[in-house]
Amino acid sequence: MKAFFTFLIILFTSVTYITNAVQPKVKLGIEVLQERNFDILKNKRVGLITNPTGVDSKLRSTIDILFKNINLVALFGPEHGVRGDFEGGAKVKSQIDSITGLPVYSLYGKTREPTKEMLTGIDVLVYDIQDIGSRSYTFISTMGLAMEAAAENNIEFVVLDRPNPLGGNIVEGNLIDEKYKSFVSEFEIPYVYGLTSGELAKLLNEEGMLRNHERCKLIVIPMKNWKRNMTFGETGLLWVPTSPHIPTWETSFFYAMTGIIGELRDAVSIGVGYTLPFKTFATEWIDAQKLSSELNKRHLQGVIFRPIYYKPYYAFGKGSTLKGVQIFITDYHSVKLTQIQFIITELVHKLNPNKNIFSLATKVEVNAFDKVIGTNKIRLEFLKRWKYSDIEPILKKDVDEFKKISSNYYLYN
Repeated sequence: MKAFFTFLIILFTSVTYITNAVQPKVKLGIEVLQERNFDILKNKRVGLITNPTGVDSKLRSTIDILFKNINLVALFGPEHGVRGDFEGGAKVKSQIDSITGLPVYSLYGKTREPTKEMLTGIDVLVYDIQDIGSRSYTFISTMGLAMEAAAENNIEFVVLDRPNPLGGNIVEGNLIDEKYKSFVSEFEIPYVYGLTSGELAKLLNEEGMLRNHERCKLIVIPMKNWKRNMTFGETGLLWVPTSPHIPTWETSFFYAMTGIIGELRDAVSIGVGYTLPFKTFATEWIDAQKLSSELNKRHLQGVIFRPIYYKPYYAFGKGSTLKGVQIFITDYHSVKLTQIQFIITELVHKLNPNKNIFSLATKVEVNAFDKVIGTNKIRLEFLKRWKYSDIEPILKKDVDEFKKISSNYYLYN
């Protein structure tokens, strides 16, 4: 009998542990909306902007949830498409969704925003996409442009909020120069902006950042239990790759660390084309041991480096042995992200003064670098002496003021 009761206690403890293990701490916007019985969408014709990341905590698609419960009439697909079946940068085609039979309008093809024709017969646009917290990742540009279209066509815009995987406290980088406004730098926000999509939508709307300073009829459905100091790993939620090269939530951090310099894709590998996207810095001519040693001597907060040698399967260096460093994050809460790529580049040039990765890249890639960082001033200043300290003031000049303004739109502590 004693053994039987012992068994029951062990079983109960195991079941409780398993149950707790699969219960996320954070409740997503789509789940909060479902708890509210879809009140704000009742008796309305709804268009949904989403992609494969638009799921609840059990990985049920927002498309399917809304299709079963409200009058969902159209889908809108950003870069990579509604079902994630398009490569990054590839034009997305308008088509019919094979599962629901609904029309799918492309927002990454001939147009980057919903047209008047696409919005005919729609009362409200709903946005549900997982972001990664960096300005150059195009989903927030899609959101902002769709908000502009909603404002101009007098329809409501609803954001179903999701975590910023970097948390809500990291803000880094300069605001863009107007001349360098593009789809990868659409709005005047820092490169790492420290807001959820819902908070960002409120900021864009209320601070006059939409076209002609218009405002849309915005409703944000907040999450429950999300905190600003949470990385995505601390939410208990499952990560759906936001694109082929962001397979894990941790990659969001590395994207901010190397994605800007990674635009020089004919000059350096940042691990895209290998198994470590955004986690390396390598060429055929770098001395991996020396570079790793020099970087670790800097004692950069929250990161360490090791020498690495690899052959990419595609992209830069395909079939060749590349040498460089792999980046490891030791503290997600203290690491300074955007500076890493410039400090690496500084030391690479110090060890190889006859090599200039900006000259090795194409003009198109150098232009893309400027667009992503939102100005040419950083590149021009950096190339004078190849010192991160020379561009640090430019990268930091807008941070404090942006934090002050953006805090007015915080939905979470």
